Amino acid sequence: MSRELHDAVWNDTLVRQGGSENVNLQSQLILEQYKLCVEMADRVSARRGLTNSFFLTLNLAAVSVIASVVSKLSSESGVFIPIVTLIIMCGECFVWFCTLRSYRLLNRAKYAVVEVLEERLPARAYSKGEWHAFVRSGKHGIYVRLTTAEQIMPLLFSLGYVALFGYFIGMWGIS
Repeated sequence: MSRELHDAVWNDTLVRQGGSENVNLQSQLILEQYKLCVEMADRVSARRGLTNSFFLTLNLAAVSVIASVVSKLSSESGVFIPIVTLIIMCGECFVWFCTLRSYRLLNRAKYAVVEVLEERLPARAYSKGEWHAFVRSGKHGIYVRLTTAEQIMPLLFSLGYVALFGYFIGMWGIS
């Protein structure tokens, strides 16, 4: 844990001014702030899940529309519509990827603050305990972070769109 983050989280001036008579109150306040930080981190994770559902649904709908429209197109209609579709869908996948990255970075910061708050709590169940239990279980196999795995989806859809574009260009014999 960086000293800079520690200094940013803790208001040591206030702690020193409070004296020993306020130790119990300060402990209660730390616990309440800790609960709030954990809840906010969980909310970000829930929003990330909703974002994934939205973009996945959007891409599946787009694939359906592309499949039905492309069968009606011919080489005479040119490559304008496929190129525009490719640019739009790859752009949408880029936005999806960037949104997931943003959520990942936001959650990383939130969990770092939670870890600092746990320094002054009796247990570090959230930041250290769960991971330790997971590793000790020995049943995790090769661990791939969810944030890493979910960021692969926009890349796969983009590659799929490029492959479809190449297929249709080849099928129509356009050069």
